[in-house]
This record gives sequence, structure tokens and C-alpha cells, in this order.
Amino acid sequence: MSLADQLTVSRAASVVAIVVLFAWDFPGHAYWATGVFIAAMTTDQVDGWLARRHGGSSALGSLLDPLADKILVVAALIMLVGESAFPAWMVALVVAREFLVSALRLAAMQRGVVLQARDLGKLKTWAQAVAAAVGGFAAAGAWSEEIAWWALLVALIMTWLSGIDYARAAPGVLRGRAAAP
Repeated sequence: MSLADQLTVSRAASVVAIVVLFAWDFPGHAYWATGVFIAAMTTDQVDGWLARRHGGSSALGSLLDPLADKILVVAALIMLVGESAFPAWMVALVVAREFLVSALRLAAMQRGVVLQARDLGKLKTWAQAVAAAVGGFAAAGAWSEEIAWWALLVALIMTWLSGIDYARAAPGVLRGRAAAP
């Protein structure tokens, strides 16, 4: 397993620490959880850079990287509902889209096609990550929950625009052809 793949796995594993830090009520817990979340999301840039520097991404990395991002971001968003930083309905719409695109990825994989992250999907991930960080700081009391709400609304719109982009690629992918980026 390459260093880039190891960073991806560590990003997914950091979810446990983030969930525990958000759930464990001690002074500053939301700051700690948000800090760990931001550090974990930073590894997404580092593993991508490493993969490109060392000759491209592996099939394992192409599959694990978006999955690790989804697990990390969705876990943070769900925990922030419990912290009253985000409304549950908005997070539920984000989670629904993530499940739908993951189902499309699995269907493509069964047909021998790896559906790599699309450009709009990458932008969506960062919109969600920024919203989660803003929500974490709002939960900690550093920012208002209104700012967090607007950040999540932008992420929600990006999430569904990206979902539409994947849906447009779905017919070809389901016929066993790779989707154009």
C-alpha cells in the first residue's frame, strides 16, 4: 500500500476520533473535533499530491479516496446536527445524495468500470468540508449558527448539482463505459 493510500485510510480512521470528540462533552470539545477534522481533510490534498508525484493514482486509491472523504464529511455533518449547528433536514439531503452516488459507483464497479471523482464532485467535497469546519466553529461558539446554516446551504446546492452531474454520466457508466471527466 502506497503512502498516499495509507493517508487515505488514516483519513477514514480519524472519523472515530472526530465522533468521540464531538460526543464527549468537555470544555472546548468542538474546537478539538473541528481541528482534527480539518487536519484529516488536509490529508486529502497531500495524498493526491503524493499520488500524482509518484506516477498516478492506484485503483485502490481511486476507490478509497472518495469513500474516505464521504465517511469523514458525513460523520462530521451528522455530529453537528447533534451540536445544533445544522438542521437535520439539510444533512439528510446531503447523506441521501452520497448514498445515491455511492450506489452508482458500486453499479459501475460491478460492470468493471471505476467511476473516478468528477471535478464537480471534488468541488462538492470541499464545499461540504468548509461547511463542516464552519459548523464546528459555530458549535464551539466562535461563529453564529446562521453562518453555519448558509455554509451548509452552499454545500447542499453543490452536493445536488454534483449529483446531477453524476446522474448524467450514469447511462454510459451502467453500460460499462468510463464516464468523461
